[in-house]
Amino acid sequence: MKRNRKLLAVSSACMIMAASLSSCGDNMHDTASGSYKEESSAYEYYEESADEEFAPEYFSTDDYAPEGDYYYWEEEPELPSANEEYKGYTEAGFKDTKSEPLSTFSADVDTASYTNVRRLIENRNIVPEDAVRIEEFINYFDYDYPQPEDGSAFGRYVEIADCPWNRDHKLMMVGIQGKELQQQETPPSNLVFLIDSSGSMNSYDKLPLVQSAFSMLAEQLDKNDRISIVTYAGSSAVLLDGEKGSNTDEILEQLYSITASGSTNGEGGIKTAYELAEEHFIKGGNNRVILATDGDLNVGASSEEELTRLIETKRDNGIYLSVLGFGEGNYKDARMEALADNGNGNFSYIDSEDEAERVLVQEMSGTLYTIAKDVKIQVEFNPSQVSSYRLIGYDNRLMNAEDFLDDTKDAGEVGSGHSVTALYEIEMADTGDSYHGVPLEFASEHDSIPAENNGRSEICKLSIAYKTPVGNENRNTSDLYSMENYSSSPSNSMKLAQAAAGFGMVLRNSDYKGDADFDTVLDILDQLKVNDNDKINELYGLILDAADMY
Repeated sequence: MKRNRKLLAVSSACMIMAASLSSCGDNMHDTASGSYKEESSAYEYYEESADEEFAPEYFSTDDYAPEGDYYYWEEEPELPSANEEYKGYTEAGFKDTKSEPLSTFSADVDTASYTNVRRLIENRNIVPEDAVRIEEFINYFDYDYPQPEDGSAFGRYVEIADCPWNRDHKLMMVGIQGKELQQQETPPSNLVFLIDSSGSMNSYDKLPLVQSAFSMLAEQLDKNDRISIVTYAGSSAVLLDGEKGSNTDEILEQLYSITASGSTNGEGGIKTAYELAEEHFIKGGNNRVILATDGDLNVGASSEEELTRLIETKRDNGIYLSVLGFGEGNYKDARMEALADNGNGNFSYIDSEDEAERVLVQEMSGTLYTIAKDVKIQVEFNPSQVSSYRLIGYDNRLMNAEDFLDDTKDAGEVGSGHSVTALYEIEMADTGDSYHGVPLEFASEHDSIPAENNGRSEICKLSIAYKTPVGNENRNTSDLYSMENYSSSPSNSMKLAQAAAGFGMVLRNSDYKGDADFDTVLDILDQLKVNDNDKINELYGLILDAADMY
């Protein structure tokens, strides 16, 4: 059933939410001229008419609302500020298994795209297609993968199901689960809070939220940790220099003393922050600069290329850079993502105190403590079983097949307890021994036997390569998977990943979205029957809001 909710709602925040959620119920009736809801007198649905230009934006009526309540016309969605910047990329599309059997990509645990898009939708801004990185939509959610066994750094999970937006295809879910460190295993931290205090941060959703976020993190630290605070505007300033993490009062006092004004010399701030991180370096510890900014860097080295060159050498010395994005209007998404990627850190967008708590408190160990670096994932598909495939998302993290075994190639980092999830859309199938120099599992054993008839029943080989965070030892593991991993009744984890990916494809207007639309995604979520998961409930509400906007 199509969910049509062009309506006037009571102007209470909680009533708006209730109206949005209730609109997907079975007691809704849609007609060409208007809509009504049979069981509630709290909302009135009116006929839509081009002649109703006389209607004011707000009006009250004793006939339809209790005294003091107001009805209003839903605001038309708008484009976000032209000053916001997103990097464009092209979807990779389907690959022929016989000619390109290997799919290789860098691990990604970033979630900034999802929370930034959430901000845009909640502000009734049309979502720029380039703001949607589908892998970050997928990886925002928890899939409850089992912890790795036998002391391994990673556990592996593969599930195959029917594709909800293309009935002729299957979906393969690939998950790797990082080992979760116990509290006694976490090393001490040497953290530098690098805070953008320029004039562009003078907004309720920027500097005040930065201060609240870092105060949450500060309260989790102890006497073994070291904290420095650097601010930058026209120039950089050091507010704390290697303070003990247990001195919470002093840390908070300095945090809340910061005010916003001036231009934005990001280069100067980053250099000062690295100098402090080097001065207080903890061997074997978690040495990290955490940059909080809207990305509007306009003094000194400010281009994406200049800034990434600035930090590339630091990561090899064991000092990582994580980035927290804030606010709207000047938001520079591509610049911040590049900084985090090249600094061996995470990129998160903080749009609320709840999100700050999720990133810096609930998932602190994953955000701060790296268990593996330069993590690469490679899937080799068997042409005897799969004729073509496409990796959904990860378009700016694709790697060449030969990069998988090249330990000089930089890739993503995975923190304690973090998982990485990818979806492949595959077309089942009705030569040579290698590809770009990489030995193949599913090569034909004899030149006279074509690769598509190799007699092997496995779907794919999943391989993981990474370096240990201390010592830079190279590790790699691999496992084979077959259609024994297929089910016509997919797990809740698979359904959730399908919904997240489908939502991203619809917002991006992907060339490969097939039959997917907002209703398709809502139907998938309806099957979950999970009522106490805040993330899933929020996703459902976002899809409803996006459907209204579009």
